[in-house]
Amino acid sequence: MAKDNGGVIGVLNTPTSTSASGVWQLMSEYQARLSGTWPAPFNIGSSSARFNSGSSDYLNRTPSTTTDRQKATLSFWTKYSDDTSGNVGRLFNFGLYPNGTLIYFGDGAYKGKLLIDNYAATVATIGLVTTQLFRDYSAWYHIVVAFDTTQATASNRVKLYVNGTQVTTFDAAVYPSQNENLFFNFSSSTYQIGKNHQPAYFSGYLAETYMIDGQQLTPSSFGQTDSTTGIWIPKAYTGTYGTNGFYLNFSNASSLGTDASGNGNNFTVNNLTSVDQSKDHPTNNWCTLNPLFPLNDNLAFANGNLQATKASGSATGSYYGNFGVNAGKWYWEMKCTATGGADQWIGVGQMRTLAPSGYPGNDTYCIAAGHTNAALRYNGSNVGTYTMATWTAGDIIMMALDMDNSKVYWGKNGTWQNSGSPAAGTGAYTNSTIFDGNFIMPVGSLYQSGGDVSYNFGQPSLSVSGGYSDGNGYGNFTYQPPSGYLALCTNNLASNG
Repeated sequence: MAKDNGGVIGVLNTPTSTSASGVWQLMSEYQARLSGTWPAPFNIGSSSARFNSGSSDYLNRTPSTTTDRQKATLSFWTKYSDDTSGNVGRLFNFGLYPNGTLIYFGDGAYKGKLLIDNYAATVATIGLVTTQLFRDYSAWYHIVVAFDTTQATASNRVKLYVNGTQVTTFDAAVYPSQNENLFFNFSSSTYQIGKNHQPAYFSGYLAETYMIDGQQLTPSSFGQTDSTTGIWIPKAYTGTYGTNGFYLNFSNASSLGTDASGNGNNFTVNNLTSVDQSKDHPTNNWCTLNPLFPLNDNLAFANGNLQATKASGSATGSYYGNFGVNAGKWYWEMKCTATGGADQWIGVGQMRTLAPSGYPGNDTYCIAAGHTNAALRYNGSNVGTYTMATWTAGDIIMMALDMDNSKVYWGKNGTWQNSGSPAAGTGAYTNSTIFDGNFIMPVGSLYQSGGDVSYNFGQPSLSVSGGYSDGNGYGNFTYQPPSGYLALCTNNLASNG
């Protein structure tokens, strides 16, 4: 029994920035809070960082101290994107060539698979290749890679978990030798997030990114199953980090490499700017474009699958968004950054293969406006009853979709077309063949080489001047969404479609 512990049996403790266990008198806790030594509550973030391989975005730091090179855990959430470079999956690289411990999505024959490698003087000592493909561009994946080379069983030396479940079957599986030193927690290594030595870069989103020094942990330290939905979701990590551990929650838009663990292991930011902070997050997933659509002829996708560019040729490249709705009212924007000269279309439609000639509006499943058409297009013909302005580079096209009343509206630079008012329900286009009983998605197409558009479903890849959100407080739009119309994100979908 400790006299200065209030007469209560228990261990006296000194709080740190991360823990304050044991028995505490109220006055002692109060004094610790005043002095700034009482730990802050553990919370998960609400932001992600959007990496774009075409911009050579990455983070880097070099540990100042060598600690445990045999045990470490890396936990992160990622939403994979696509572009034309092929080498877009370079997630984590610990080391300096020809040495390194790497975690990345493959390319070529390994495209869409997750790989874990270790090279010592270019000799591979770890080589894990997943059987499953990571090709759901609308989904957030939680990935945990846990190392402990002291384990007697080889397969326990590197453990991979996806969405809370351990992966035990691989296309290839080479494990490190017992007690092998890897290249994390090593003062002669450089940590790179979003880049490797080639250099090749990552395209996609990262959120809730942890490195734990000296421990091989399981996903339960970082995630849990939601009791209502049964979906694996993030939770706050409450353990210790070790000397070289860090936590990136990307909450500081002006410095996306800020370590939130309390260790001060901040990363240098390379080419990422404040606009690369996104609210697309595993706790609130947002609509993007879908690069798996079968008629995306020579289309390149970038900036977190929010930008579509016609890379070459004169053939229609069509695309869909990856969220479909059958109820509710929804709003989004598209900025034309280059017309490419001919046939740029934007609209809505059912998720299915478009007509062979490719563009939305040339069949009975979609309705679209063209940038030189001055009218809507449906089933290969102009809709003469709807007046639509043309547009060019720099213009922003607004879309309002009312699934409750089977209506859709187009706007340009803040003005709704056809004398429309989505809030009042007037001046809309409606068509029961398209809407009634169907899931409807954003659609569009580019025809001529050089055409380029950037979508804003509420988490833009370009700077916006308006800063408007929907009625639920979600989104960052150039123009105010009409009353009752919401951004396409899962927090809104849960109650509206």
